[in-house]
Amino acid sequence: QVQLVESGGGLVQAGGSLRLSCAASGRIVSFYNMGWFRQTPRKEREFVARIIWSGGGTAYADSVKGRFTISKDNAKNTVYLQMNSLKPEDTAVYYCAAGLGGAAPPGYAYWGQGTQVTVSA
Repeated sequence: QVQLVESGGGLVQAGGSLRLSCAASGRIVSFYNMGWFRQTPRKEREFVARIIWSGGGTAYADSVKGRFTISKDNAKNTVYLQMNSLKPEDTAVYYCAAGLGGAAPPGYAYWGQGTQVTVSA
């Protein structure tokens, strides 16, 4: 089992920044990919970014490229999502996930509880 706990969400004005954290524990993670997804009431859960735990390779959704950065701290078993130049359309509940990877939610077996990010215009 893998447990994931997100933190760092909140309310920010458009153009501002937030950093989300995902602390992982349990039967981790060296063989997993870690991903960030987001969801709003009107949309299905969508891919934001992912990072390969062992190698560090990353991938991003087109909508966040150049604004968001995913990173990790292996010693702390923590993954981060630095979000800059935030837009109102980035408003969503953000979820951390661990699994075999990819851009689709079924590729991830473990999920955090989510953290709300709200960007005001």
